[in-house]
Amino acid sequence: MTRKSSFPPVAADDARLLVLGSLPGDRSLAEARYYAHPQNQFWALMSGVVARDLVALAYDERLVALRDAGVALWDVIGSAHRVGSTDAAILDAQDNAVAELVARLPDLRAIAFNGATALKLGLRQGLGTLGPQIVALPSSSPLHTIGRAAKQPAWDALAPFLAGPR
Repeated sequence: MTRKSSFPPVAADDARLLVLGSLPGDRSLAEARYYAHPQNQFWALMSGVVARDLVALAYDERLVALRDAGVALWDVIGSAHRVGSTDAAILDAQDNAVAELVARLPDLRAIAFNGATALKLGLRQGLGTLGPQIVALPSSSPLHTIGRAAKQPAWDALAPFLAGPR
């Protein structure tokens, strides 16, 4: 079984919101891009949060748009064994140093978890005790079968964390 590793964080020093996934899926790993699977709804959901159409942008431009909006992006798992892309198949997970990243982000207002696995593992890492508000989100994964319209209100609730002068 192959050990799979997450990507480096995407984070500017003035980030106000950190969105954490669990571990990139096989399509994302193959393309070396966060949320690369065309059916993953992350970029569409975040478009509502940052009030910009991220789906229409090239990948590098998406990352710049997130940083410009005050959004940081990473995963709670640094590496794990997993067959396929489902969180249920994750074995022998090694944590990313998320608490260290949070400590370097003095303007951070909230940590949002993209899905139940990310939330469970993040809380196990003690991320709920660091100060920023914790937000549980419905997973953007196509495996989380409720539609985007049902997920969007929970994701839109992230926008106030980005509001105000920077």
